[in-house]
Amino acid sequence: MKALFSITAKKLAGAIIATTTAAAARFCQNGGGLRQSPWSTSQLRFARFTGIDVKPGNVIQRKGKTYEVVKANHTTQGRGGAIIQVELRDIDSGNKVNERLRTDEAVEKVFVQDKSYTYLYTDNESGCVVLMEPETYDQIDVPKHMFGEGLPYLTDDMNVSVQFLDGRPTSAKVPQRVTCTVAEAHVHVKGSTAQPQYKKVLLDNGLTVQVPSYILAGEKIIINTTEHYYMSRDFVRLPSAILY
Repeated sequence: MKALFSITAKKLAGAIIATTTAAAARFCQNGGGLRQSPWSTSQLRFARFTGIDVKPGNVIQRKGKTYEVVKANHTTQGRGGAIIQVELRDIDSGNKVNERLRTDEAVEKVFVQDKSYTYLYTDNESGCVVLMEPETYDQIDVPKHMFGEGLPYLTDDMNVSVQFLDGRPTSAKVPQRVTCTVAEAHVHVKGSTAQPQYKKVLLDNGLTVQVPSYILAGEKIIINTTEHYYMSRDFVRLPSAILY
């Protein structure tokens, strides 16, 4: 009995080893299984979430097109419940559309790759922004529309972020906080009228922004580029006449 059991066990072990070896060979021939399987690729690129999770900067698939979420506002419509009013930018054409999403509506999010680049210059003839990869010095052209409302904030040697999908750029962003110079600012004349708390000034990039009334022309101020509002003086770069 012991001899019979030993022979049976050896045969069973041999069969298991042979089966495992064959499976491993097939796995290697197929390039490692998960790396080549179609479902693993889609899992890495896409994920489903709901409308309430949509935020500016997300890239989503909708109605057969790929969009970047530019704005997302939560609103309530009485008995209709809450909805998300979104502004979407078609990453292929640059065209913008406005749509409404239910908070529980399924949305397909696309995962993109972020890379850092250095701004070189804007080529107005081609309509592109020329960027440089800081390590390899390779240059790429990115359509101006991909920077959206952040385009005027571009300055020499600024570090910017570019998102890629399947090796092609989908959107580009300037830093959320940048320093701008006040080009023109109205000076309040004492005794004329009550001094307002805020006033509108012209920045060196051509944009206007509301700032505290004490801000003067020539000052360096920090701007939030996402919402386009004044944050503070840039004390590191303030003129000495203002500091003392």
